[in-house]
Amino acid sequence: MLCLTSGCFFASTSFLPSSFSMYAISLSSGLLLFEKYAMAVAVSVVGVILGWPFSILAFLPVVIYSLVKRFKQAFIAGAVTTIFLLGVSLLVDYYYYKRWTSSVLNLLIYNVLGGGESHLYGTEGALFYIRNGFNNFNFCFILAMLFVAIYPVIRRKYDRALLVVISPMYIWLAFMSLQPHKEERFLYPIYPLICVSASAVIENIPELFREKYSSRESLLVTITKYMRPVILGCILCASHSRTFALINGYSAPLEVYKLLEHHDDAGPGSVLCVGSEWHRYPSSFFVPHYISEVRWIDDGFRGLLPFPFNNTLGGTSASPPYFNNKNQASEEQYLKNIETCTFLIELQLSRPYQYRGSDLSTWEAIAVLPYLDRELSPAKYRSFFIPHMWQEKNVFGKYVALRRVPK
Repeated sequence: MLCLTSGCFFASTSFLPSSFSMYAISLSSGLLLFEKYAMAVAVSVVGVILGWPFSILAFLPVVIYSLVKRFKQAFIAGAVTTIFLLGVSLLVDYYYYKRWTSSVLNLLIYNVLGGGESHLYGTEGALFYIRNGFNNFNFCFILAMLFVAIYPVIRRKYDRALLVVISPMYIWLAFMSLQPHKEERFLYPIYPLICVSASAVIENIPELFREKYSSRESLLVTITKYMRPVILGCILCASHSRTFALINGYSAPLEVYKLLEHHDDAGPGSVLCVGSEWHRYPSSFFVPHYISEVRWIDDGFRGLLPFPFNNTLGGTSASPPYFNNKNQASEEQYLKNIETCTFLIELQLSRPYQYRGSDLSTWEAIAVLPYLDRELSPAKYRSFFIPHMWQEKNVFGKYVALRRVPK
């Protein structure tokens, strides 16, 4: 399940702080189960300071249990690791910001005290992560949630340390569900724990039907033993189906940017413009060398967007005036004169309004790829890839790379 469930498949290869914390939680949980408490605490500290500071909540059960078991060794390991990493972090921050500050502490203070208006980037209901968990783990997620319900049975075979390892899954899920702004990546740290929890439940299904005072194995116990690989097989098949649905339905943004490499005849100094698709912009890694800059077009979004780095303002130690600590849009973040755009990235859906790319006298399409229309496609068909039905029941838009027609 760690290898093949859709959630782990994408989270493990993402270059994100939450992915790093996910690795750290996997390792610290394993070390705890091997009774290497000092190392478990040290890895937890690395996951928080070098990874994602918010994940401290997910590491707490492992750290507290380790301190209870081996207080002196675990405390020393945690303290030494914390002092060393924070010291290195302070030196790096001073080198780049030219003043003594802690980016780790600033990040926590800013978000905990409500510095930024994260709702500008979208809000979701309380059940968002439940639906998301089922999409990425299907039946594995349901079984994982049942861990506490059948823990009285599981505890007969396993040490209580397993409950400590699994507990961050419930804590993190509850805490994140209370936040108005939700993203799939926020759940990454507990993805391995979902697999561990589901595995323990699957392993103990026969124990639910075993008679307490009988040494004989009933027919029902035998049947459920053979059902375990069937359940696992269903989970992995559904996981493949989800992965195929994501790749076939939503991979157009990555592929479109790759195709720009073949249009270097536009010459150096070309400008790539992105409007409402700013949130699917993959990174400058996919932008060819002949494109001098990427600029945003105002399509109504009122949140703050990245600016091209300007080293004339003082390099990394500067605080550019066009940034603010409220995540609110800056007047300077959008390109005023769209005539300077050489290329344009646009998602064209079946909606009752005109797209910029519809003007064929100004733009010509150099790449057109299908992109699944989430709003017009039924959830049961778009979420999982079912051959033939997936293509027939879903609605697709066009993810387009456009080039300005020379005058």
